[in-house]
Amino acid sequence: MASGAPQQSSQMAEETPGFLDALLHDFPAPLSLESPLPWKVPGTALSQEEVEGELAEMVMGFLASRNAPPLLASCLAHEAVSQLLQTDLSEFKMLPRQEEEEDHDKEEEKAPVTLLDAEGLARTFFNQLWEVCSQWQKQVALTAQVPQRQWLVSIHAIRNTRRKMEDRHVCLPAFNQLFGLPDPVDRAYFAVFDGHGGVDAARYAAVHVHANAARQPELPTDPAGALREAFRHTDEMFLWKAKRERLQSGTTGVCALVAGKTLHVAWLGDSQIILVQQGQVVKLMEPHRPERQDERERIEALGGFVCHMDCWRVNGTLAVSRAIGDISQKPYVSGEADAASRELTGSEDYLLLACDGFFDVVPHQDVAGLIQSHLVRQQGSGLHVAEELVAAARERGSHDNITVMVVFLRDPRDLLEGGAQGAGDLPSGISEPETNTLQRS
Repeated sequence: MASGAPQQSSQMAEETPGFLDALLHDFPAPLSLESPLPWKVPGTALSQEEVEGELAEMVMGFLASRNAPPLLASCLAHEAVSQLLQTDLSEFKMLPRQEEEEDHDKEEEKAPVTLLDAEGLARTFFNQLWEVCSQWQKQVALTAQVPQRQWLVSIHAIRNTRRKMEDRHVCLPAFNQLFGLPDPVDRAYFAVFDGHGGVDAARYAAVHVHANAARQPELPTDPAGALREAFRHTDEMFLWKAKRERLQSGTTGVCALVAGKTLHVAWLGDSQIILVQQGQVVKLMEPHRPERQDERERIEALGGFVCHMDCWRVNGTLAVSRAIGDISQKPYVSGEADAASRELTGSEDYLLLACDGFFDVVPHQDVAGLIQSHLVRQQGSGLHVAEELVAAARERGSHDNITVMVVFLRDPRDLLEGGAQGAGDLPSGISEPETNTLQRS
């Protein structure tokens, strides 16, 4: 991985010295063994595979709390994580717990999982971050290169009437910078995860799916396939964690990776993504629900069953047929994602990603009208459109957690000119509304 100062825009070049000066003023020296950690540690133990994703999540949260410019935060995170991963981490290896030694299911594992002390690793990592910041502060000239696209994203999430908030979301417009991807294809990643039975699986997916996608060697040539493999591998990783820590939670999820001029999506369960183009909804996916004929046949072929108990459920329990986690319902609840790709023409308006707390009460065909009305009232400002969509779902009777993310593909002010077009006005080559036009992989 490349090292050194970040390549950045002129605005970032102006912001970087001030941010680094302020950070190093508050943290003038590496942390001692007695110093409190500046950010919450992700649990007590990490597997080797979890280190990159967990540390990246931790440092991005820490830097965001310090109001770091997002591009600079991604560059700092990548540099500090990559340098740490090049060191010997064996000093953080934890001794097996007695109960693990006596675990009679141990023989099912292909290989023992080496666990690392999360707190000791985090302390060393923050000192590595301090070293990187100190080095960059001393550099006088910083070259300039910026992601080709600037993103406007509106996000709003509420617990609603549920006891706990089990949704998580991810917005990474500087995907390449966070993972040090050197190729010229600009990438941005967006995701929503809807947990059930606890937040552990949703939180885990929000940390590791994109990290696993970035590691896939086929990412440059087959991004949709890389996303599908990232979901599968994240499920596999979380199942080991669930077994180790006796977790029973699961999560549905949907993600979008915009790579250059191509949109790639992947999904598990009933969280959804739609595309609005020229004011018309383009259906991108089909949710995984037990009542789907193909899903029901798959479950029954494995020896499970689907029955109706206020809604269709797998083995009388879960209302979704695919998810990360749900260790007690594997293999009936599959961790295999679907994925698809679509070329973007520049005429697309926005993407909307949301959990079932939104889509169960707001039909696809209502989305464009709700967003258009908001833009009219706000004179083309889309910053708070997700809040209005969440409010609309509550007014229509949703009691579930609600997360909505609107990713604008064009300036929302441009969407006011002429309003939404009818299907008959669509340019040549643009699909009719509510048709699945993605190329499945």
